Amino acid sequence: MTQTYAGPLPPPDERRRLREHHALTQAQVARRLGVSRATVRAWERGRGTPSGPRREAYARLLTELADQTADRTHTASPPPPRASEPPPLTPAQVFDALYVFCAPALVRQTYLLTGRRELAREAVERAFQLAWQRWPEVSRDRDPGGWVRATAYEYALSPWHRFRPRHRNPEPPPADPADRALLDALLSLPPSYRRTLVLYDGVGLDLPELAAETEASTPAAAGRLTRAREAVAAYVPELADPAALHRRLTELASTERLRANAPTTVRTVGERRNVFWTRAALAFTVAIVGATALTLHSAPTHYEAPIAPAQAVRGVPAAPAMGPLSKAEQDLRAKLRREQGNGPERLTPDAG
Repeated sequence: MTQTYAGPLPPPDERRRLREHHALTQAQVARRLGVSRATVRAWERGRGTPSGPRREAYARLLTELADQTADRTHTASPPPPRASEPPPLTPAQVFDALYVFCAPALVRQTYLLTGRRELAREAVERAFQLAWQRWPEVSRDRDPGGWVRATAYEYALSPWHRFRPRHRNPEPPPADPADRALLDALLSLPPSYRRTLVLYDGVGLDLPELAAETEASTPAAAGRLTRAREAVAAYVPELADPAALHRRLTELASTERLRANAPTTVRTVGERRNVFWTRAALAFTVAIVGATALTLHSAPTHYEAPIAPAQAVRGVPAAPAMGPLSKAEQDLRAKLRREQGNGPERLTPDAG
């Protein structure tokens, strides 16, 4: 039975399901219909509805895909009954799958933002380590890949990297002069303009998604994109066409052989870093508690009046100085020396 969409088109989710069931990309559908990939993306998300000849062509395409799906359903033999459902994936397996799918492209995109290969790999690995640390939150996000991408971009564009010794000297530029000119044009843009250009013309986000990821309004994001394109076109005139700019950005990112580490390595390093900082925080807390206890133990328990400062004593007569003996004092001293050291004459006073 042939299913047609002469009336209303199917819901956006059904359109996307039919395309993915036949392993068609949005770019392939756009080429068959003669429209842009952003238009196909908008139709599948319900943000736009085709009209006129585009609607007829889109309806015919959906009809063909639906017929092929129905034919496969009728001709295919029933699958054998499964004894049991496969066990659910563990969080580590889901994380590894996300890393394998997103990390290589993220490293190339981050290289366009920074022009540094090591910093691009480091930013992506740090972003995934933070995602693994917050995996219960990230796994429930509508777009885990977008969460990691935003985190990697924020880390890569941090101004504090300029103070690191390993990032003070520039890395070797690309060998191709055209690639070198494009990278110089990108690095001459302000960080916000550079990020906007890479997300729109490199990644392929539309304006609402771009504004949401860069935390800006849609007019502000469109203004940044326009000024960034004008600056790149002034630096490299042959890139004034957005299609040529998108192609050159993809080629520049693919030229550099940037490889990310294995997902198990990223998870292990992240877990070790978390353990280290947890132990450091505990040690710091113990040190604070010990210092507080020592202070409380050695602190005085009662009030002690302070000792008054020393002051000079006044009104005391000066000590007399020893002078020469008089004639009477000299006679007395001679008499005392002549007398015996003991005896009654020493005890009886002399009346004369």
